[in-house]
Amino acid sequence: MTKKQIAKNAELSLKKEYPDAICSLTYTDPLQLLIATRLAAQCTDKRVNMVTPDLFERFKTVYDFAKAEPEEVAQYIKSCGLYKTKSKDIVKMCKMIVEKYSGEVPSSLEELIKLPGIGRKTANLMMGDIYHMPGAVVVDTHCIRITRRLGLHNEKDMKKIEFILRDLLDPNESSDFCHRLVLHGRAVCSAPSPKCDKCCMNDFCKKNL
Repeated sequence: MTKKQIAKNAELSLKKEYPDAICSLTYTDPLQLLIATRLAAQCTDKRVNMVTPDLFERFKTVYDFAKAEPEEVAQYIKSCGLYKTKSKDIVKMCKMIVEKYSGEVPSSLEELIKLPGIGRKTANLMMGDIYHMPGAVVVDTHCIRITRRLGLHNEKDMKKIEFILRDLLDPNESSDFCHRLVLHGRAVCSAPSPKCDKCCMNDFCKKNL
């Protein structure tokens, strides 16, 4: 079975298992998703979703964040970890959005990764969930682990993995596929002890062959 065939089987199996491929972060607009994703670095989505309601109630717009002191933002996000760095990044990115993009979150990956604290993972999430661009591939720990176990690559570099998967996956399915990998990674294909007997992909997963 080729990698392309494995990728197609994985797409179909996960789509059947997890028909609702949705982002687990709670947001109402592009800026909120951008900020929530920055907060999610080395933090659980569950924790971020506990923090953001009060944060977004205090700072309602990109202009509010741009005028804010990082120290005040930090008070709302302490439980997310690395809160001093994250609060500085949030204020800086919002200032840049106001000054360079007229208050609108940029709609291209190339522009998104220019924002302070925003890497390719977050940019791809924005491209897939907000702008619905084909070919978005969000490479997180679940994606790396599961696609390696499937035999789709043997890489550690996130950018290399992104481009490998972009070539293998249906561009119209890739964003949802990555959301489903997160769900599957939490429920079945965990890092220390995958439940292979309960896996919808065990018939073609390289880990079991």
